[in-house]
Amino acid sequence: MKKQKQTWHDRHVTQLTLGQQVADRVANGMGSWTFIIGQSLFILIWVVINIVGYINRWDPYPFILLNLLFSTQAAYAAPIIMMAQNRQNERDRFHAQEDFKTNIKAKKEIEELQKAIARIENVKLKKILSTLEEIKKQK
Repeated sequence: MKKQKQTWHDRHVTQLTLGQQVADRVANGMGSWTFIIGQSLFILIWVVINIVGYINRWDPYPFILLNLLFSTQAAYAAPIIMMAQNRQNERDRFHAQEDFKTNIKAKKEIEELQKAIARIENVKLKKILSTLEEIKKQK
């Protein structure tokens, strides 16, 4: 069976380091509705437990511990998301380079086709002229 040629994306993905893969997965996870809904449920449960639970409230209003958790999450999330954005920029540059290579190759092929068509046209023109010469001689 013939092996399928790798696309630019396949080649790019195989070059990713473990850290880049993790950054992409974290950014994808944090940018999803699942994360937003899960985080919203977490906040709701946290607040309800700490408002309703008169005994063993670990974080009474104004929820300083919850704010600390979100600050810590943001402190880690921002650089990870920026790493994923940098990766996206690298991927876009790689894609642009591959597109440029493809365009150069296509341009060369088009130029070769134009030359071949010009040769064919010259041959046909010569045949037409020789045929006209023959007709002219016959008259």
